[in-house]
Amino acid sequence: MKKIYCLLFLIIFIACQKKNKHQEVNEMFQADITSLVEKVAKLKYSVQEDSTEAQIQRQFLEAHQNYKKVEMISEYYSPSVSKSINGPAIPEFEENDKITVDPEGFQVVEELVFPKYDKKNKKELIQELGVLSANLIRLEKVSNTNELTDAHVFDAMRLEVYRIITLGITGFDSPVVLNSLPEALASLETIEKYYQVYLQDQSVSNAKQVLQILENGKKYLKSNTNFNAFDRAYFIKKFLNPLSKGLFKTQSELGIPLMKEQRGLKVTAQTLFDQDAFDPEAFSGFPDYQTTSEKIALGKKLFNDPVLSGNNTRSCASCHHAEKAFTDGLETAVALDGKSMIQRNTPTLTNIAFQRVFFADSRVSYLEDQAVAVIKNENEMHGSLEKSALAIQKNAEYVKEFKKAFPKGEINEFAIKNALASYIRSLSQYDSKFDRFMQNKTTFTADEKAGFNLFAGKGKCATCHFIPLTNGTVPPNFDRSESEILGVPNKNKKLDGDLGKFVITQAAIHKHSFKTPTIRNIELTGPYMHNGVYKTLEEVIDFYNEGGGLGKGFDVPNQTLPEDKLNLSDLEKKQLIAFMKALTDKKYSDM
Repeated sequence: MKKIYCLLFLIIFIACQKKNKHQEVNEMFQADITSLVEKVAKLKYSVQEDSTEAQIQRQFLEAHQNYKKVEMISEYYSPSVSKSINGPAIPEFEENDKITVDPEGFQVVEELVFPKYDKKNKKELIQELGVLSANLIRLEKVSNTNELTDAHVFDAMRLEVYRIITLGITGFDSPVVLNSLPEALASLETIEKYYQVYLQDQSVSNAKQVLQILENGKKYLKSNTNFNAFDRAYFIKKFLNPLSKGLFKTQSELGIPLMKEQRGLKVTAQTLFDQDAFDPEAFSGFPDYQTTSEKIALGKKLFNDPVLSGNNTRSCASCHHAEKAFTDGLETAVALDGKSMIQRNTPTLTNIAFQRVFFADSRVSYLEDQAVAVIKNENEMHGSLEKSALAIQKNAEYVKEFKKAFPKGEINEFAIKNALASYIRSLSQYDSKFDRFMQNKTTFTADEKAGFNLFAGKGKCATCHFIPLTNGTVPPNFDRSESEILGVPNKNKKLDGDLGKFVITQAAIHKHSFKTPTIRNIELTGPYMHNGVYKTLEEVIDFYNEGGGLGKGFDVPNQTLPEDKLNLSDLEKKQLIAFMKALTDKKYSDM
């Protein structure tokens, strides 16, 4: 009997020793948080003890690289805490509470430590490090409640690959010291560490290939350390795209299910640049009213019909010309009276479906509401959807088309705006030369490739116009769209008086704030900026190269664009434009 008990105990003991894969990953994650807490504490001690500038800076870099080891799971499960730890060093307005929240975390500390550490800032630095330490302890506590599964781990690994592409190697979260490449290395090492867990006692056909990609990617980062000279196009195509594909294949082979949720970036996307990687329906506020071919056809007809305007003289197409990527080529649009001008430049409608807010001041959240706002605006169309619906109900052809698009046959305000939004959503199809290049379907010229590397590197364009959408919708979750304060001038070379988002929120940090638009088809959509002040792309690049409004000497204390000059050469400016022209949709480039 004693032997039987011993045997049972042994069996139970062995069974308990065998952990689930995701449990092993979680233990690694917890250990890395502990290590990170210690690194930050060490940094804080060095500041308190007045260590040398070199030592403080080195310890900051070590700590931030250690954050990259926890970023993958931290961002996945605790995005709000992660934002407190590693969010942009820019104040944020909490719209629900109507309060402005000061930034905190690594990026705030970075600005106090680099490029030079001034001991006058010692007290503030110690305070910020105390806040950072508290947030890390908060992360440690909330992470104890994480309910990891294998599906979550693989989902997080692929999202981390996308994060490296969009926020990592672009310098987004290392804006001052530009330590992005060593940090990308730490991210790859973490992916490799977690991936290895799933190879224990299991045969995976592409495991050797994935591990080789990781090894080669790490070697490339180690031997190419110059931020400005780094070949991002090569790195993404050679290593990161194959890596996310490889992770997807391994997950499938192991029988680990994909997440069952609708996202802006589809869970089925194998790379960030897949032709159908993004789901326009996930950006819609009305998921029960999905876009259909019938709605698109109806929406196109309504878009071109003056029946939606108050005096039946103007349609949506009056200001959004298809051949100009749905802009009008004017500084600002002509008002309904045909004489006066509307306040702002007419934005493109191509590729705008993948945004979380619309209009330059971000005043609406859905395409349906955008359509209503334009139709009702007394200077634009001065129409009434209610009256338009009554007129359309008398048109036999429209009655048939609404019946096709909406099986219940309803012709009402919602059906009109939903059809219009469906048509506009259909204009978001990424088929530019850039997309085909990333899908290995074509090659770039030397200037186009250099331009992309500048866009995602030295030029810092991709830190606001995020890859691949090139708008302000923040990757890799694509769940919010940002605005920026650039300090744009008017015709008289003074700061433009348009207060932008401030008119909506009344938050001081939003004065002169405007939504970051897509720059897809940008060669067709001039003049540029919210007021159409710049006629050419060359002028736009010069503005950024000078450091925006602050660089011009304007009084813009809340400017979010760095005021430092980019120091772009004439050749680099031409290369940037060459890349931006590669963002033109094929239907336009073939014209």
